[in-house]
Amino acid sequence: MINPVWLRTFVALSEMKNFTRTAERLGITQAAVSQQMRQLERQFGKLLIRRGREMQLTPAGVALLQYQQEMETAENRLQMRLTEAEATCGDIGIVSTGSIGLRLYPLLLDLQQQHVGLIIRHRFAPDTEVLEAVLSNHYELGLTSSKPDDPRLHASCFTKEPLELVVPANKTIDSWQDLIQLGFIDHPDGRSMATRLLSRCFPGNPGISSLPVTGFSNQVSLLLEPIARGLGFTVLPHFARISFANQQAIKVMETSVSVVDTLWLIHRQEWPLSSRAENVVSYLRQALHCTVDVPI
Repeated sequence: MINPVWLRTFVALSEMKNFTRTAERLGITQAAVSQQMRQLERQFGKLLIRRGREMQLTPAGVALLQYQQEMETAENRLQMRLTEAEATCGDIGIVSTGSIGLRLYPLLLDLQQQHVGLIIRHRFAPDTEVLEAVLSNHYELGLTSSKPDDPRLHASCFTKEPLELVVPANKTIDSWQDLIQLGFIDHPDGRSMATRLLSRCFPGNPGISSLPVTGFSNQVSLLLEPIARGLGFTVLPHFARISFANQQAIKVMETSVSVVDTLWLIHRQEWPLSSRAENVVSYLRQALHCTVDVPI
């Protein structure tokens, strides 16, 4: 049986890589850190190698650290089982890309108002950060626009989201020349989204680089403000557009072809969703009238 205090000290030391800083972090003396490491090394052999200011784990140290991580995973699973009845109280974390997040966050707040014991944590992030946040267990649920191929993640279709060509309410787009005259309001994913949609709607066009750029914003919640003021057009996802407050000032142009993305719900593969997470997912699917291709 491994002393849990010694194991906690070893984990902290493997992160801090310094005996003094580890002692300060744990609120103990440096001598106590050294003594606990000696006790562990009597059980498992050399765990750390020190070369000047550098510190490295030995194979035995790596194995012990992996053991601690496996114990933490097992404890998380146990906690989920013990709190199975607590579907409407406790903490739930969800991280999503910007467009779907704009639609989901008000719905999540509605749910929290219905269940005062529920604590909602929501974060906006690009796809790569969504994956990392779920893999690192900082958030139980993630929504991303690309299906991950990491075996540690379970992915299921959450909803579909079309790209939309959005113009000022008093404008009409009939040709590429109309786009040139209006000008493009760019955003971080603007060029790729515009290329995907406009290349199909206007085949043979000279490309997005031929359009004058009349503005840029990296805030998806503010992106449609210049369009509402008649300063240009943009291409962005459906949920970002419907979250804009001033709908009467903008217009979605009907296009001859559509480009529709799949949004994927992800969580860790190794353990089932908590009852809280299942409740939230069910509520969001119903609120969005989602068509689910693959069950959770």
